[in-house]
Amino acid sequence: MTSSRTHIFRLLKWGRTLAKHGALRDIENHKATPPQVRRLLRIARLGTIQPKKPNYSAALQDIGPAAIKLGQTLATRPDLIGEEAARDLLHLQDNLPPVPFDGIRQEIEASLGKTVEELYSFIDPVPVGAASIAQVHRATTMEGRDVAVKVLRPGIIKKFTADIETYEWAAAHLEAIGGEAKRLRPQLVIANFRRWTMRELDLRREAASASELAEHMTSVERFEVPAIDWDRTSGRVLTLDWVDGIKISRREDLIAAGHDLKDIANRLVNTFLKQAIEAGYFHADMHQGNLFVKPDGTIVAIDFGIMGRINKKARFWLAEILYGLTTGNYRRVAEIHFEAQYVPDHHNMEEFATALRAVGEPMRGKPVSELSVGDMLDGLFAITRDFDMETQPHLLLLQKTMVMVEGIATDLNPDINMWDASGPYIKNWIRGELGPEAAIADRINDDLDTLLMLPDIVRRLDQQLPRKGGAPPPPPVAEINLMWSRRESGKDGGFWRYAGTAILAAAAGAGAVWMVVS
Repeated sequence: MTSSRTHIFRLLKWGRTLAKHGALRDIENHKATPPQVRRLLRIARLGTIQPKKPNYSAALQDIGPAAIKLGQTLATRPDLIGEEAARDLLHLQDNLPPVPFDGIRQEIEASLGKTVEELYSFIDPVPVGAASIAQVHRATTMEGRDVAVKVLRPGIIKKFTADIETYEWAAAHLEAIGGEAKRLRPQLVIANFRRWTMRELDLRREAASASELAEHMTSVERFEVPAIDWDRTSGRVLTLDWVDGIKISRREDLIAAGHDLKDIANRLVNTFLKQAIEAGYFHADMHQGNLFVKPDGTIVAIDFGIMGRINKKARFWLAEILYGLTTGNYRRVAEIHFEAQYVPDHHNMEEFATALRAVGEPMRGKPVSELSVGDMLDGLFAITRDFDMETQPHLLLLQKTMVMVEGIATDLNPDINMWDASGPYIKNWIRGELGPEAAIADRINDDLDTLLMLPDIVRRLDQQLPRKGGAPPPPPVAEINLMWSRRESGKDGGFWRYAGTAILAAAAGAGAVWMVVS
């Protein structure tokens, strides 16, 4: 088990890197930052020269792969890190120098149990892309199929595991301080980050995610998911069809190829809505580097490491919330928030509806170019504190993806109105799913399921009630021994030893800076 001193040393080292990029100043000055954290930040920045304008993306890239992934997760949390930092992190580029091909060859052969020459008739030793977790090489199979081969970086699982342990340690201590830090649930943020990251580190899971999304999207015209080569796929290697197309970010190239950008933008928006609202399973990393357009206009998505899932009831609420905001039915939106228990019962529903009106009305009647789903969602996050709303991680991931999709659609068609593009789809889906026929069918299915469950209820009753001495289910977040607890203090020498570690780490960093300056 990693000691608290090791966690503190890592945090201070990372803090110094953040300080050198000016990324600590806003955190230190934020009114919600606890005094204990503010003191630690002052130690971390001791002796550093901070630029006036913070560069959060560059700081996290300098810290390393796990920090890049954490930054992409925090981009969904403007309530936690501030709107400026969240906007900056949305542009965080997951690019790192590639691993030499000899190391990649060893990973492929160790994972698939065959030599590279037995698996591929050709593989380009120069990667087409290298990110924090893996890099991709173009190859041709022995059967003549053009494929992309994604390979994990050697040692990356061990590195991520160590860094995430420190994130969990820091989140537990931050949440234990209470107040605003507890409401923001940093432990749950890191727990979800661990789950998403561990999923990304298993390329078989990514292959399965691509396969599942392809099944959901079979009826969607001109949207494609590359087919998986399961014989050349493992936990550390993923082989899938090569995509010949133009990156969706290359606007001028798309125009030169004769593509209708307005059509592509509208199809992208509705394809995402079909994933999120109809299927309840969506590609949650739809940035410009992960979308291509084929010569016939087909949109192709790649990189399925981060996927979002929303259950049916939450999809109903989400669709009604979006439609209620577009039509100005703030009362219904407020009711849904209370039904979903997003807002505690001790608050007044009418007051919440008025707060929603304050967010929605300023955007109604505006010119098309001034309307933004992202801005409206940011406004909704701004009122969560007043109504003691705990964050909902599945909706945060959805919000991040919606902002990404809106950004791409706006780049393709600056005049697009997300409400006009998405409104008809949402309205038809609500009518189909919540209309009288659908309600009767759902009731019949629910009642039949209940009857079929009755014989099993008695047999399972004993399992549902813990016997005396039976442990309760484990919590969804990591269990951390707090630094100031008596048990931890007795084991590692108490607070002063931790304080000494912090001071020595800061002094060492300041000394290094002094040597460079002088």
